Amino acid sequence: MKHIISVIVENKPGVLARVAGLFSRRGFNIESLTVGVTEDPTLSRMTIVSTGDDATLEQIIKQLHKLIDTIKVVDLPNDNSVKRELILIKVDINEKTRSEVVQISDIFRAKIVDVGKNSLTIEITGEEGKTEAFINLMNQFGIKELVRTGKVALHRGEKTVM
Repeated sequence: MKHIISVIVENKPGVLARVAGLFSRRGFNIESLTVGVTEDPTLSRMTIVSTGDDATLEQIIKQLHKLIDTIKVVDLPNDNSVKRELILIKVDINEKTRSEVVQISDIFRAKIVDVGKNSLTIEITGEEGKTEAFINLMNQFGIKELVRTGKVALHRGEKTVM
């Protein structure tokens, strides 16, 4: 089962390496990892997606709490959190397919961010189901390159990690 773990850490050098090292030493896989400064410039938020059963999740959380730079660790529930991912995708086009790719992008509320003679670079943001559906549709045109941020997530409503 996939778990989204939100970790508030001190914003200083070496913290990311220690977190990644913890996962590596324990044999836990990181499916995606995003890190950025929070509203407080002395803190960063890591959003880690990992797979495993409840016992594995519990072990990951306990180990993260032991790291000296960790402030707070929270398992974000799938049903009570907002999750998004950003994808940039470069698609092969020609005169015949250009309008179809643009039309599909519009339907998905994706943005064309770069236009080349034989390619379009498209930015799409959304939940995993939306982004995967878009990628599947773009496969028919030929994907030249694809990069994704990994998930970012917050609790729904008023609840906060801090």
